[in-house]
Amino acid sequence: MGKNARKTSLYNAKSTNKPALSKTREESLATTSDVLGKKLRNFPEPTKTPEAGNARVISVVNQKGGVGKTTTAINLGAALAEVGRRVLLIDFDSQASMTTGLGIKGTALREQYGSIWYLLNDSEAKLEDFILKSSVPGLDFIRGHEDLAAAEAAFVSEIAKEHKLRKLLAPVLDRYDVVLIDCSPSLGTLTVNALTASNGVIIPMECEYFAVLGLSLVKKTIQKIKENTNPQLEILGILATMFEKKTSHSREVLELIDKEFPDEVFDTIISRTVRFSESTVAGVPVTAYASSSTGSASYRRLARELIARGGAK
Repeated sequence: MGKNARKTSLYNAKSTNKPALSKTREESLATTSDVLGKKLRNFPEPTKTPEAGNARVISVVNQKGGVGKTTTAINLGAALAEVGRRVLLIDFDSQASMTTGLGIKGTALREQYGSIWYLLNDSEAKLEDFILKSSVPGLDFIRGHEDLAAAEAAFVSEIAKEHKLRKLLAPVLDRYDVVLIDCSPSLGTLTVNALTASNGVIIPMECEYFAVLGLSLVKKTIQKIKENTNPQLEILGILATMFEKKTSHSREVLELIDKEFPDEVFDTIISRTVRFSESTVAGVPVTAYASSSTGSASYRRLARELIARGGAK
C-alpha cells in the first residue's frame, strides 16, 4: 500500500458553526429533569480555556450497535472544540463509521497505512505522525480500519495486550484537552484496550426497553477493568439517545434508567433527528452541517454538562 501519511487537513475551509444559540432553541430541548418533572438545570458556558496538557481520555461504549456511539463521539468532540478544547477522536471500530462521518471515503477509507490498526501493529509507528485535521478547528482524529475486526485473533497471545492503546496515546496527551474513543459494539479486546486507556466512560443508550437490558453487562465489564487494569476508571454518565418526545415509551425507559442509576444519567438528552444522518453523509459534524438544529444544541449542552460535572476540562 502507498505510504502517504495524511498530516494535513482534508478540509481547508473554516467551520461556519455558531456556538451562540437562542434562548428559545435551548428551552425546546428535551432534558431528563424536564421529562421526569425534576428541578430544571442549566450549564453555563465555560469561562476559560484549560491549561495545556494531561488530556482526559473518554471512551464512548456500549456493546449494542446503533445506539449513537459514533454520533456522540463526533458531535460531542465538535461541541467541545467550539468552546476552546483541543480534541482528538480515535476511531476504534472496524466499521470505521466515525472516519466516514468526518469525510474519509472510498480508497482512503480502505488504506491501512496510517489507521489506528496500522499503529497497533507497527511498534515503531508514532501516532502523532498520522493525526488528521477535521473541518472543525481544534478537532483532530485518527482513522479506523476494517481490519480492526481481526484484533481478537491477532493479539490473543500478546503480553500486556490490554495496554496497547494506552501506550500509543501517551506521547500526545499533552497536546490535547480531551481524547474521545469511539468503541466497537462489543466488549472484546478493542473495548478492553479503550477502557484501560481511559479516565472515564460515556454510555449512550437508546431509549428503547431492550437497550436497558444490556446496560448491566456494560457496567460489569467496566467494574472488571477497574479491578484488573485501570482502577481509576469511572462512569461519567449514561446518555439517553434517540429519544422520542411524543412517545410514552421513551419517557418510560428514561424513568427506568433514572430509577436504576439515579446518579449516572446525563441531564442532556439526544433526541432523534434526521440531521444526524444527513451530516454523516456530508462528512461533517452536525454542529457544522446544521448549526441551529436541535441536534447541535443538544451536543453543545452535553459538552457544557460534561465540563460542569468534571468529566472534561
